[in-house]
This record gives sequence, C-alpha cells and structure tokens, in this order.
Amino acid sequence: MRFEDLELQAPLLRAVTEMGFEEMTPIQAQAIPVVLSGGDMIGQAQTGTGKTAAFGLPILQKIDPKKKTLQAVILCPTRELAIQVSEEMHKFAKFLHGIKIVPIYGGQEIVRQIKALKAGTQIVIGTPGRVMDHMRRRTVNFDDVKIVALDEADEMLNMGFRDDIETILKDVPQERQTLLFSATMPQPIMEIARTYQKDAVHIRVVKKELTVPKIEQYYYEVRPKAKLEALTRLLDMYAPKLSLIFCNTKRQVDELVSSLQARGYFAEGLHGDLKQQQRDRVMASFRSGKTDILVATDVAARGIDVDDVEAVFNYDVPQDDEYYVHRIGRTGRAGRDGRAFTLVVGREVYKLRDIMRYCKTKIRLQPLPSLDDVMSVKAEKILDQVHAVIERGDLARMTELIESRVNDEEYTSIEMAAAFLKLAMGDGVNAEELKDEYDAFGDTGAEEEGMVRLFINLGKKNNIRPGDILGAIAGETRMPGRLIGSIDLYDKYTFVEVPREYAAEVLERMKDVRIRGKSVNIEPANRRS
Repeated sequence: MRFEDLELQAPLLRAVTEMGFEEMTPIQAQAIPVVLSGGDMIGQAQTGTGKTAAFGLPILQKIDPKKKTLQAVILCPTRELAIQVSEEMHKFAKFLHGIKIVPIYGGQEIVRQIKALKAGTQIVIGTPGRVMDHMRRRTVNFDDVKIVALDEADEMLNMGFRDDIETILKDVPQERQTLLFSATMPQPIMEIARTYQKDAVHIRVVKKELTVPKIEQYYYEVRPKAKLEALTRLLDMYAPKLSLIFCNTKRQVDELVSSLQARGYFAEGLHGDLKQQQRDRVMASFRSGKTDILVATDVAARGIDVDDVEAVFNYDVPQDDEYYVHRIGRTGRAGRDGRAFTLVVGREVYKLRDIMRYCKTKIRLQPLPSLDDVMSVKAEKILDQVHAVIERGDLARMTELIESRVNDEEYTSIEMAAAFLKLAMGDGVNAEELKDEYDAFGDTGAEEEGMVRLFINLGKKNNIRPGDILGAIAGETRMPGRLIGSIDLYDKYTFVEVPREYAAEVLERMKDVRIRGKSVNIEPANRRS
C-alpha cells in the first residue's frame, strides 16, 4: 500500500512525499486506518518497523491547531527515543501550520520545558519520569488530551515505569484513544491493555528470521556534512568493481548521484519515480560495467540480481532492520568476497545497535581511511598493473622510446617512471602533493569537513550577492557550482567554503578577477574564534 491510499490530509502526504517514502511498512498499513478511525489499538511490532509514522501521522491529523492546549501525549522509555520520535514528528508536520510538538525528558533544563509547555503545546513526547515531574509541578494540563500513545511499552516496564505509566493514564480523561506499541506481550502489558483500553484492535507484525551473509561489515561515525567525503574516500580506498549505495529517500538518491558525477564517478540512480524504460537503461549500464556505482532506494532495488557487486554502502542507516539484511545480501554472492559499509550520524548509532541485535551480527566500528591511506592504495594498485604488463612482455618498442628520451634529456629512467606514476594517480598529483594540498590551509574554521573557508574583501555594501560569488568562482575555475558550500555575506566582506581539493585553484584563478567592477582580494580565512 502507498500513503496516497489512506485518508491522510494533503500537508501530511506532501511531507511524506518530500521525505521520499515510497510505500508503507506492514505496521503502518494496518495501524494508520485504525488510529484514524478513533479506535484503541495494540501494535505488536519490533523496533525498526516504522512505528513512529504508524502513530505519528494519524495523531497529527487528529490535532486541532486552533486549540493551543495539550491534546496528545506520547510516552517513550528513553530520552534518545523521545528525541528521535520528536524529530520524526516535526518532519511529518512540516507543512501543517499551528501545531507545536515538545519533547520532555530528564537531563534537559526543566525551566525551558515549562516555558515551552506554557506557550501552547499540542503534542508532548516524553519519558514517564519527566512527565510525572511536570504533573507534580502542575506544568502540564491533561484536560484536553484525546489521545495517548505508549511506544515500546515492554521496554518501559522493564525499566520500572509501570507505576508512572498507570498514574499518567489515570490522570488523562477517560474519553480518550489509547495506543500501545510493544515488541512483546508479557502479562503486565496485557493487564495494562485490559485496564486502560476499550475493545482494542490487536495488530501483530512479526518479522521473519533472517540470516546475515558472511561478509565483512563495518560502520563509520561521521558528521552529517562529511558523509559525501567519507563515501568517496571509501570508494577510492577499496575501488570495488561494482558498488551499490543505498539511500532512504528518492531525493537523497538524486542529490548523491549529482554529487558523485560532479566528482568524476560513473554513478546512476534508481528509484520509484523512474519510468520502466529508464530503469532498464540504468540496470543494463550497471550490469555491463559502464556504470560502476548504482545509488538506489530500498523499494527500487528489489529485483536487482547482479553477482559482481563487491561492496554495499549504506549512505543512510536503513529505516527497517530487515532492509539492512536485504541490502548487504546483494554483495558476497556466488562464493565471492563482499563488504558492507554503513555511515552513521550521531544518534543513528543506537539504531545500528538495534540492527545488530535483530540480525545477530557484528558490525565493526572503523576509523575513516586517511588521505595517505587512500593514495598509497591507489599507487599500489597502479604498480600491480605495471607488474602485470611487464610479465606479459612485448615492451621492446616502448623501451626504445624511453631509452631515446632518457639519452636526450638530463633525467633518469627512475624519474621518468615516477612521472608516469604521478600522471596515473590522476590530474598529475601524487600522494604527497595531495596531502600537502589538504594540509596547506590548516584549520580555516569551515563548518563542513573537507572544505576550506575563504575570505573575500567584498560584501553587502558593495552590492554583492551570493550568486555573484558563486558565478565568479564557478566561471573562473573547473569546479562545478554545486560543490561550493555556504556563502556568508557581511557588510564589508564575505566568507565562502569550497572543497579543499579545489581551494588552491580558486585562490590562483581569482587573483585578477573583478566582481561588479570591484577588484577581488581572496585568501584563506582565519580559524573561527
């Protein structure tokens, strides 16, 4: 089923579409209609099945934005889950106006939470202990609450929150809708359901047991803006013959394909918006090896059956634990070696631990390869190719040409070999020079890893706009405009971020440039204080 098949409001569907979700998970398909109808529900489903959307979307639809009172309470066992659910709910509510969502949990200043609650919050997402704290302080008012959801109820009971949960449920108006989500159904959960729910619909989604293939699995902790740099470094380090990269949304697929192509990789995208003819063309190109990187969503990747995939990259941590198994199972086929790499940002590490528990597999944390590592591996592979050419022989004509040039010039055959290696490394840059290029600017205070922040002596008072800066840099250098990072305009000067590998060229080419008739002085910025 697709979200469009449900009676969801247009702003919610728009948010779901923008997030790139293509179809519902089983728990969503079964739970959303029940919640929309107003009935109580027990949802038996494990972590990683899309539960947040299953209760979050219908709850948002039921909120009256004109009433600035608390109307829904969502209880979570941990602060991490409360934050995670809150972030998802904010994404779903992006195009709804007048709805305020506040997470409340221990470890955060309670004064800030009290201020947010007084400002007219309609949805509270909190841990039982902190919700109880606000009840004691009389800073929450449950009079208008019409829906309560317990997320991971069994986990809350395991943590000793049963009394708190029951106290909260007793304090909420009896004429309400109660939703209970739990991976398991122990006796205490059933007792809570019988006591506090009316004719609850029991939805059970059991995930089948899946075996993880015997492939090497690693993950890397990165900052959000450093994901592309991390991915390209891994691609260069391992140089897989064919690679599959998975993203969670269609939009991310398109953006990543554009970024990879701009950096010279042979990448194509595959997602649900492509027509069959386009899908066939992309797959034919991937199977033949003309395209060596395929970027796809989980839904679009169904049916991909290519034996030579040497590596799978999870650019996004998968939404569903099962998706992880399906993704990595596309490498290491037919007895071949395979590798799976996952990029993890911030709290996603908790999601990855859920995946490890569910899949009963070990995903090992690895440090990101350094530039020295990448360039050394690249040089080693080229020298291995050279060795193979020498073994095949038939070098007589080439030997004559080399001897002739060495006899005519003042350099040695070793220097000539080194120059060939330098050329083969790409753009005439060897490992040491590339390292120098990365290190030369030091820390310029760039927000994004792999970028250099540059200072320009022109600003708003010179009638300069961001488009002028972007156009000048893209026009004067070989760098695609889309790679230029943030442009911060001030009255008399501007800061712009560019990829570190292009920084030296930008400085050189912009020396004699004029923007809106004004001479440009551009130099590496000082580190932010």
